Parts: sequence; C-alpha cells; structure tokens
Amino acid sequence: MANINVGMTEFPVKKVKKGMPVLLGTIFGLILAVLLIIAGGIMLDGESFAEFVIGAVLLVVGIIWCCVGWIPIMGLKVLKPQEARVLTLFGKYVGTLKGDGFYYVNPFCVSFNPAGRTKLSQSGDVAGAKNTQTAPVFVNSSGEIHISSAETKISLKIMTLNNSRQKINDCLGNPIEIGIAVMWRVVDTAKAVFNVDNYKEYLSLQCDSALREIVKMYPYDVAPNVDTTGDGIADEGSLRGSSEIVAARIKDRIQQRVDDAGLEIVEARITYLAYAPEIAAVMLQRQQASAIIDARKMIVDGAVGMVEMALERINEGGLVNLDDERKAAMVSNLLVVLCGNHDAQPVVNSGSLY
Repeated sequence: MANINVGMTEFPVKKVKKGMPVLLGTIFGLILAVLLIIAGGIMLDGESFAEFVIGAVLLVVGIIWCCVGWIPIMGLKVLKPQEARVLTLFGKYVGTLKGDGFYYVNPFCVSFNPAGRTKLSQSGDVAGAKNTQTAPVFVNSSGEIHISSAETKISLKIMTLNNSRQKINDCLGNPIEIGIAVMWRVVDTAKAVFNVDNYKEYLSLQCDSALREIVKMYPYDVAPNVDTTGDGIADEGSLRGSSEIVAARIKDRIQQRVDDAGLEIVEARITYLAYAPEIAAVMLQRQQASAIIDARKMIVDGAVGMVEMALERINEGGLVNLDDERKAAMVSNLLVVLCGNHDAQPVVNSGSLY
C-alpha cells in the first residue's frame, strides 16, 4: 500500500501559561466589574455633574467587562496523565498540548479529534461498545462540523483493539476462522488527526487487510511442499504451530500501513483459531484418522521388534527347532496377540508339537 505522504507532524503548543493564575485573575476581574457597576449606580444618584459622569463611566466599564471578561475561561484546559489535545485556531493547526496539568491557551483555539467517540469494541472507548458510532456533533454558522467537546481529548495510553473474527481461506484453500487482538497507541497526534479521516476506523481496516494477507500464506496444520517464508524452500510453518511467528508478521505488516497515521503497534496476538463450521467435522475425522494411523504404526513397529526378540531368544537357547512353516505360524500368532484390540483367548494344545 502506498504511503499517504502528508507533511503534517506534531509540535507542542507555544507560550502555554498555567491555568490557575488566569482563572484567579478572571474571577477577580469579574468581581471587580460587579463592584464597579454597584459603585457607578450609586454615583449616578450624586448631586454634582462630575459624580454623574464618573458613575456613568464606571457603570459602562463594569458592564462591558462583565460581557467580555469571561472569554479567558474558554482558554482553560485540563489534561490528565497520558492525554493530549490537538488545537486549531481558525482552521490552522497551532500545536499539541501534552502533559497532565491545568493550562491556559488562546481562548479561540478549538480541540479537534474526529475519532473521539468512535466505538470499535476496544479498550479506551465507551464501555460495552460493539458497533462503530460517531459522537454528537453540531454545525456552526460557517458550516463547519464540530464534535462534542467532551470527547476532543486524545488518549496516549496503550489500547487494545479486539477485532472481530474473520473467515479466511488458508494457503490450501481450507476456510478457517481467526481473530486477533492488537495493542496500539497514538505517538503522533497531528498525523492521527489530520492525515486520516478517522484513525480508529483506519486502524481496524488495516488490521483486517493485514490479517488476510498473512493468513493466506500459511496452512492451518503442517503440510508438505508449502513455502510460508517466501524463500522458495518448503518448511513446516503453520497457523497452529507457528502462532508467534504469524502474529509477529501480522504486527509488522500493520505497522507498515499505519506509520503515516501516527500510530504504533505494540503487539499483536491471535485470540481465536479454528476451522470454519462447515468443514470442522470433516477435519476432525481427518485428524482422528491420522492419529489412529500413527498409533497403529507405533504398535506394529513394537510388535515386530518383540517377535524378532522372541525368535532370537528361542534360537539362542536351543529349546525348540522350528522350521520355516512353524516360524511363520508363530509370527502370525504373536502379531495377532500384540496388535489386536482385544485380549487373545489362549488354546492349550495337549498333543504333540506336530
């Protein structure tokens, strides 16, 4: 997949002031404005013209300050640990605010996060979310769409995306169901917000695509003449037996595709792996037959060894001299006893050997 190649990178907000002094100053100014209004109203009742003019001036100043003095409160921002805000001023990116604390920025700056309320059944999202939904939005007079300010922060914590199970054909064409859990985090907030439309949905889509691309290179079980590494040499790689290698390849492939979205893939793990229901019963019978054949081979190998040992011991001791026909009969009887599923019923011969 081609890179996005958008030149937006993260940089911190400049000249950030602490929020507490601004808050206290704003409160003090509003209290002072109220006092000016009260004092101006009292002086308006004065007997002299000078008192009337001063009272009118104080009253106007107090009213104006009460109308505009609350604007600095809009610039107060609170951040918890591992949170960030991407700030824009009249559509221009002005920087990212990081670090826990109480800050004051330009009151006309707007926090922007298009994926603020997107739900993808992952940690960090709204509890119990299973389907992709969007946040409450409002449209201003200029036609710009804004997300509710309650979800404009960007989490920098490691989150887990539990992608839904997918039905994919392995390299032999067998349909299987597989699910993965991807641990990820935002490392560049500007890329995450401005390079893609919705970085959570973008990540989910890339996880699905990378999973299909890697899984189709492997068989479910070890199969002959299958090259899973691409070096032209058959190997014993499989989804069931090489799960850690498969997960590492999925992680690397997802990382290649989300670099330009400012995301880091910490880890990827296979959480579910099974044959699809339509062939699960047949594959179970196949596995059972393969296990029975392997067990029978082991039993026959052991029985042949025991027969050879018995014949050698009889010949060494010289107890009985058996011709080829009797040896064949003895071998047949011993193999039946050793390889049979049930206990043999002995027959006592009270006559001669022949």
